[in-house]
Amino acid sequence: MISSPQNEYYPDSVSAPGETLSETLSSLGMSQTELARRMGRPVKTINEIIQGKAAITAETALQLEQVLRIPASFWLKREQQYQESLARLAERQRFTFWTEWLKTFPVREMIRRGWLPSCNDKTQQVFEVLKFFGVASPEAWEEVWERQVIKYRKSTTIGNLGAVTTWLRQGEIQAQEVETKPYSADAFRNALNYIRPLTVKPVKIFQEELVRLCAEAGVAVVFVPELPGTGICGATRWLMPTKALVQLSLHYKTDDQLWFTFFHEAGHILLHGKRQVFLDSEIDPQSGEEAENQANISLTGKLSDF
Repeated sequence: MISSPQNEYYPDSVSAPGETLSETLSSLGMSQTELARRMGRPVKTINEIIQGKAAITAETALQLEQVLRIPASFWLKREQQYQESLARLAERQRFTFWTEWLKTFPVREMIRRGWLPSCNDKTQQVFEVLKFFGVASPEAWEEVWERQVIKYRKSTTIGNLGAVTTWLRQGEIQAQEVETKPYSADAFRNALNYIRPLTVKPVKIFQEELVRLCAEAGVAVVFVPELPGTGICGATRWLMPTKALVQLSLHYKTDDQLWFTFFHEAGHILLHGKRQVFLDSEIDPQSGEEAENQANISLTGKLSDF
């Protein structure tokens, strides 16, 4: 059986709709030849449907409704269930070859944090990890996520690839829940002016207000505790042209470090292109990277200058 976190049930197999058709004919005392004659179809076609060699099309379903008085929607749903079952079984077979791929990720920690459901079956766990990343295969994961991290490597040295991509993906998932107005650079600069005084407030006060003020300017701020092996302080990227994301890891010993990271990431949003991505571990005030140095300078400059 294959199931999902929403407790949907997918049986390991579904009988072909032809079996239901055969049982219906038997109960009516009607032969395949008679059904074919009434439908105006070759007997061979009816036989292939019953054997599961031919699919029930919309046209066939309507003809069955006319002859057998069983709704066309019933036959079409049976066909859909059958084809879906075949596809899932084929997918499950592919997943058995991908179980080693699971070792790339901190699966136990993801389960502990509630990011993944726990599965006794490794093939099912592959299914859940792929769903978490929003991809259909490990190859697609490499294409989407490994490439994204390679872009980040331009700005910093990152840790474990699987853990980093997991952390980034969780940030995207949380950001989807943050409703933002369309991004406005002027609104974001103004929001930062209101945020500055929050730096002396307790975390219980400033966190909610920080998220609200940034959302009003088109920037989603999310807090995702770091995963072992990442050492990440923060990340900045654009989810869409009208929505930016600042992701903070809480990898800090003091609130001062958190605020330093936040304003550094804010500098990236104000100063750099929407196609650029930045992943920061220990932020060096003089890293040697032009974009990083620009973001650091913005911490001490006047916001109106950017």
